[in-house]
Amino acid sequence: MEENSLASDQQVLFYASELAGIIGATCKGKLDTPICSVVTDSRLAEPNSMFVALKGERTDGHHHILEAIQNGARAILAEQEEKDTAIASVRDSGLIAEICLILADSPLSGLQDAAREYRRRHDLFRIGVTGSSGKTTTKECIASMLSECFPEESVAVSPGNLNSDIGLALAIFGIKPQHKIGIFEMGINRKGEMDELAKMYEPDIAVITNIGSAHVGIFGSRDEIAREKSRIFSYFDGQQKALLWEDDDYKAYLSSKVKGTVHYFGLRSTEGLGCIEDKGLDGWKIEWKGLTLDFGLPGKHNLLNACASLSMATLLDLDPILAVQGLSKVQPLFGRSRLCKGKITVFQDYYNANPDSMAAAIDFLSGVSSTNRKVLILGSMLELGKESDKAHRDVGFMAAGMNPEAIFLFGEEMKAAEAVLKEAAFNGMLMHTTDMQNLIDAVSNYIKEGDLVLIKGSRGMALERLSRAFEEKGLIDLSDSSMGGHYAP
Repeated sequence: MEENSLASDQQVLFYASELAGIIGATCKGKLDTPICSVVTDSRLAEPNSMFVALKGERTDGHHHILEAIQNGARAILAEQEEKDTAIASVRDSGLIAEICLILADSPLSGLQDAAREYRRRHDLFRIGVTGSSGKTTTKECIASMLSECFPEESVAVSPGNLNSDIGLALAIFGIKPQHKIGIFEMGINRKGEMDELAKMYEPDIAVITNIGSAHVGIFGSRDEIAREKSRIFSYFDGQQKALLWEDDDYKAYLSSKVKGTVHYFGLRSTEGLGCIEDKGLDGWKIEWKGLTLDFGLPGKHNLLNACASLSMATLLDLDPILAVQGLSKVQPLFGRSRLCKGKITVFQDYYNANPDSMAAAIDFLSGVSSTNRKVLILGSMLELGKESDKAHRDVGFMAAGMNPEAIFLFGEEMKAAEAVLKEAAFNGMLMHTTDMQNLIDAVSNYIKEGDLVLIKGSRGMALERLSRAFEEKGLIDLSDSSMGGHYAP
């Protein structure tokens, strides 16, 4: 078999000339080239893949076309204005007879249009989840229920954090003919992005977990965030449903934007809720429709994630027994507040941070009943713009109110929190640094067996390095999947 002939398990998404027609592009070369997968990273190209050459802040995909071809790509979607660069790369590959070069005014728009057309060819009931925080955990909770209630091969789930204008498109290409219901995450970090996501995916049910302050530096205000998030309903025609948090400040505004039916989740609105017991580090015991759910994700915010999922179970008329079984199986994702138990207990939440999730994390650790020392390791919250100083000062007030034994602050922005803590005469261990090695050394010298430690900060602060340092010292085992649940605001 030739290197790029179709393998028996490969599904053709499009043929090159067909895709060019869909997105209004021109194509040169082997017009009948089969496209079996789509990538935007040349390193991930594989036989019969299409490489989409996108221009980013740090790199230009047009400079990586040759590498993509060498890794197996046989279709290239490039920008019309970069035609000469793209043609030169195809020639340099020595495989010009095997390649189809597709030229579009905007490769990103072409990628999105292709994803929309591909999605429309599948009979898939679609659930979309967005929100300032909690969307990934809620997606995973709903996905776990669906996989218990339906044949697992019939459930499509967007992987990891593929939720952006690029990521959602790539996730859509993962839909298979056997998939009958999908749960996809829809995240935004620029104005106008939700319109693009809604056009590609067109959810039948849209969940907005909350309207918070994530990316407020980009959007300018929570009002603007609410307006952008509400665009998830922009392709509703009266047949769709929205699921909103009962206590959201923007509940009335969001409800007014729904052309369809509106439902709510929360302690008052989630149908069938009975007694709820806070089990601390072990999560929650929830009575629902006469059943008992042992939900292993601690924290009040995770109780709301459970409520959203149980409300979704009711909307979908899922078997309650199977829904409870599915929710009880939810597992943590990398960096999303994994609970690691060893000689010390560490709450890892360094995938992202905003004022709401920071408050939830501090509130959670504050509420844990324990005689052991509590230690906060807080990294800067990024992308807050003009709100940054106030937001970090608020972190200082929250941390002072918790009054843990030690607070370690990392990042330039955290100077504002340090100032507040000093003003409040915080009498525990307090340190601020912008140097990671200094942080690791100071924390390592302070930590002792039995400590409860929260690591919280934005992804750009790379706080996972602390967890690796703890592992190297034998304090935790990051490879141990049995070390507990997770919480993820």
